Order: sequence, then structure tokens, then C-alpha cells
Amino acid sequence: MAIKRSINFGKLQKIKKYISSRKGERRRVGLLIDGPNMLRKEFNINLHEIREIIEEYGSIKVARVFLNQYAGDKLVEAIENQGFEPIITSGDVDVRMAVEAMEIIYNDSIDALALVTRDADFKAVLKKAMEMGKETIIIGAEPGFSAALKNSADISIVLNQEDFEEVPEVPEERLEESLSLKQAD
Repeated sequence: MAIKRSINFGKLQKIKKYISSRKGERRRVGLLIDGPNMLRKEFNINLHEIREIIEEYGSIKVARVFLNQYAGDKLVEAIENQGFEPIITSGDVDVRMAVEAMEIIYNDSIDALALVTRDADFKAVLKKAMEMGKETIIIGAEPGFSAALKNSADISIVLNQEDFEEVPEVPEERLEESLSLKQAD
């Protein structure tokens, strides 16, 4: 059977509705993005959408994107234009991001930690944030989004899990029959 794909336009709205239903009082959020892990062509990640999702939950007080030394000037400029602070490191991006996350965890003026990554190395960071009374949000993409990471956060969002719905293709003659039956009603 042939498969026809159609775009699921309501996914962002569903995520925003779910996030906004979880908020009580307005929370102060620290948002950290693992650039080399998530800002890839195959994921088509939109920083504006990530900002919108998190703003449904609370007020973003820290918004940083971590990059390695190979990040191009245009990428850095695009990140800045979206209102994020680019952090460029010559060492391991994960280590720098984990250190920044720990600073947020021990910052009393931040209520929630939001991480955008697929890397299971951040599971310990999420556990420590929860231990310290912070709410946790993990945003990732498939393939390669760690199941352990998804299950370690209060809220887990998979951005591209079902960008397309699989719909069985209807043979043309059956489609015409279906349309004529609907018109007869």
C-alpha cells in the first residue's frame, strides 16, 4: 500500500497549549541550547518556535546557545538576531553547557531549567535540577533523542516526532466515490 504524507500543522499549537496548561504562576526560565547537537539541517530547528514554546511556560531570563569554535559567523549572527546569547567554546560544548546549567540550578532567581539537546549526558543535570526544586523541560529531536533524557524531565518535548502523519493513499476511483457520496448528503 502506498503512503501519502501530509504536514501536521497543529503540532506547535498543541505543544503550546500543553505547556500553558502546566503553568501556575509565571515562572522564570533558564533556556540552554546544545548547538552542535540540535542546530543541524536534518532537524530544521527553529529558535523562534523554541522561544514561543518556553514563553508559554514562563518568562525567559537566560537564553543561551552553545557552539563550538567551528560555528560560522552567519550562524552566530542568526542566533543573536533571535535574541539568544551565543556562547562559543574551544573545548567540549557539553561541559560548558553543564557548568552553565549548574549555575542556573543554584540561582534562586530562576524557577525552571529548559535544555534543548538529545544528549543523555545531561540526565545528571536534570536530576540535580529536580533535586534542587527546579522544574525541568527537555526539548529534543529524533532520531537519537535519548529515552533516558526524555524520562528524566518534568516536561519532555520532541520537536520533529510527527512532522508528517502517515495517511493511506486512496485510489482515485475510491476518492471520486467518496467525494460524490459527500456531495449527495
